[in-house]
Amino acid sequence: MPNSLQVKVVKTDERAVLPAYATAHAAGADLCILSDVPVVIRPHETVLAHTGLSMEIPEGYAGLIFARSGLSTKRDLAPANKVGVIDSDYRGEIMVPLHNHGETAQTVMPGERIAQMLFLECGKAAFIASDALEGSERGAGGFGSTGT
Repeated sequence: MPNSLQVKVVKTDERAVLPAYATAHAAGADLCILSDVPVVIRPHETVLAHTGLSMEIPEGYAGLIFARSGLSTKRDLAPANKVGVIDSDYRGEIMVPLHNHGETAQTVMPGERIAQMLFLECGKAAFIASDALEGSERGAGGFGSTGT
């Protein structure tokens, strides 16, 4: 696989499912819930979903956890924090705060795919105090300023 990044994964529970890409060109690897029983998430409730996985993300990268599009559009379930950021020095269990944004209770079945994780290279910024910034075409134009 071109541009393959090696990420060590430990199953903290033997029932855990390793992350997997649904298709050859998928950007995100699916994460599955670790549960013996169906998990009911009531409207506007957040449940901390365990995956039973810990990872060693290479230095210079972060694991970003996003919603699965079908789960969010068809069942109103998405990560409560919108995008989860897993730093390369974190070695604990990967968990997803799964939130029900809808008005109907949703049931997540054991082993169901609940989120997707992308690995992105992350640079560090050197912040430099300054009295002024160079001008730009956009300037200080804020929300919606480029759409007019």
